Amino acid sequence: MTFSFETSILALLVAMLNILFAMTIIFLERKDASSTWAWILVLFFIPLFGFILYLLLGRQLRKKHLFRWEGRKDIGIEKLISYQIDAVKEEKLEFRKEHINDFKELIYMNLITNNAVLTQDNAIQLFDDGSDKFEALLQDILEAKDHIHIQYYIFKLDNLGQRILNALIKKAKQGVKVRILYDEMGSRGIKKRHFKELTEIGGEVEIFFPSIFPLINPRLNFRNHRKIVVIDGRIGYIGGFNVGDEYLGLKSRFGYWRDTHMRIEGSSVHPLQTRFLLDWNQATVHHCINYSERYFPAIPQKGDIAIQIVSSGPDTEYATIKNSYIKMIMSAKKYIYIQSPYFIPDDGFLDALRIASLSGIDVRIMIPNKPDHPFVYWATYSYAGQLLKTGAKIYHYDKGFIHAKMIVVDDAISTVGTANIDVRSFSLNFEINAFIYNHAISHNLAEIFEKDIFDCTELTMETYENRPLRVKFKESISRLLSPIL
Repeated sequence: MTFSFETSILALLVAMLNILFAMTIIFLERKDASSTWAWILVLFFIPLFGFILYLLLGRQLRKKHLFRWEGRKDIGIEKLISYQIDAVKEEKLEFRKEHINDFKELIYMNLITNNAVLTQDNAIQLFDDGSDKFEALLQDILEAKDHIHIQYYIFKLDNLGQRILNALIKKAKQGVKVRILYDEMGSRGIKKRHFKELTEIGGEVEIFFPSIFPLINPRLNFRNHRKIVVIDGRIGYIGGFNVGDEYLGLKSRFGYWRDTHMRIEGSSVHPLQTRFLLDWNQATVHHCINYSERYFPAIPQKGDIAIQIVSSGPDTEYATIKNSYIKMIMSAKKYIYIQSPYFIPDDGFLDALRIASLSGIDVRIMIPNKPDHPFVYWATYSYAGQLLKTGAKIYHYDKGFIHAKMIVVDDAISTVGTANIDVRSFSLNFEINAFIYNHAISHNLAEIFEKDIFDCTELTMETYENRPLRVKFKESISRLLSPIL
């Protein structure tokens, strides 16, 4: 009888906690409806474990004063942004390439919602293979003169990671200032002590959102997914590759790793540097970076490519990268090519693609043919199947694992960066993308996409409709959970 009474009390407490959390989700946190219902289902179908999951993964981030860096005032970026906003509104901003004027609304939106200054003097080197990207990066590291700033979601100290670390140690011994910032969740297994040789000679290493206690991290759900390298304030890297042997295609689980990355020279390196410094100063306690001209040197014109560096995350009022993706889709006249390892769009993004495809635009989407995360994979498969009905073409990449985050529209505009097409990238992760207003780069990215098609199997409507019952079941469960994946 005592056991029964205690059990009843426990059940009542759990039920009351579930109701409390449900009320919090509905009335206080103001999540979108799909996410709200997904969390309510978790709370009530997994009563005890559900609210533990909610504590770790469901709460919203407190945004106040998350990223602070007084140096923004010193580099003059606020005046430049204000000038560009007024110039676009008054149609006085000079575009070095005439076709950029077609995207002035997107440029304006990114200026007012993200302080994303437009630079038009850049040169870009594209990488679609890990070996090429990391050889170029190592060469730039070895030629660094003043500082090296490195930020990755995943930094593994395997063969590739050790090669990079050894190069950084060598440069630190030569007096170059080396800083490494990594995300604790992405780089789990790596500790600061693993960088002891670097830090003992003046290098600095910081962790984004570290755990308060071992295995307990109340900010676990908010990860810094950015990949940024800035060398001497003159060379920048941005894209999808992390640091690890699998990104060279050396892990049998994934096989060949297809990703897209960029090396940038030009004034867009300064916004990349600013983003790194904001993230660094958020993560550090004792090694804050103050403004110095060494981090923002004068850069001679390297090219004529126009770029906006756009970042987003749970700290921003608007889902800037997602909104920019949708604006790109809405501008399409001929084609839209998309590569993403995770394709779990929200209703707005999905509707934009449906409308484009139903309007006769050639919509092609390339996704992996092997699961990285099973629930995400089957949710991706479900959404891809849904778009087949509108006439879109879906390709499964068979050669290995495709991790590229790329959209290109009409050989006119393109984007490469870290943001996948899913709720996590749109709302929870800290992401960064380059939006490129250039015919040649967009054409090159389209050619890479078309070359990748030869390593794909097209998913047809017949194949999708005849999928086994077990696949339909996996899709249904994964689709239901997609708002919180």
